[in-house]
Amino acid sequence: MKDKFVITISREYGSGGGEIGRRLAAYFDIPCYDKELLTMVAKESGYCKEYFEKYDEKPLKVLSYFGYDYGSNNLPINHQLFLKQFNLIQKLASEKSCIFVGRASNYALKEFDNVFNIFIHGDFEFRRKRAIIEHNVKEEISASVVKKIDKERASYYKYYTDSYWGDAKNYHLCLDTSFMGIDEAVRMIIDFVEKRYK
Repeated sequence: MKDKFVITISREYGSGGGEIGRRLAAYFDIPCYDKELLTMVAKESGYCKEYFEKYDEKPLKVLSYFGYDYGSNNLPINHQLFLKQFNLIQKLASEKSCIFVGRASNYALKEFDNVFNIFIHGDFEFRRKRAIIEHNVKEEISASVVKKIDKERASYYKYYTDSYWGDAKNYHLCLDTSFMGIDEAVRMIIDFVEKRYK
């Protein structure tokens, strides 16, 4: 590929967004950053990754934020994590071609050129079954887990971007993997990127 490019993938839980990101990264031989961002931020901050994991892509409770000084190091962990990931996403995108999964990366890179923003979604039952098979979620709680994680991601995106997660206006391409399958979604993205950035 001649030109540097960045792909951001927002995804409903169980829709295959993470898998799509990894497969694209393997095809283009570029890095894919998903939970790897947590490891990088934790190392930079001197915390262990597990400390940040429970706050990853979780909305900040508005009441818990009251009274904090924006310019201080005393911000809530959620907010510290968002800001550190936001800055790291911008830094990495300015250096090389790469892929980001989640973490409002399309918002972090809204002023960047050569960014292709994708939203991956799917039928609820398709996603519930994938959560069981791919993420080892117990069947009896699979429906509630899918709903809970989707709700958290939507709230997180709304809080930090003041926009709506999944709104087609925020993405260049929205793909339904329950309709087309993951293989076809990957093929379509590859086709677009190769035509635009070669």
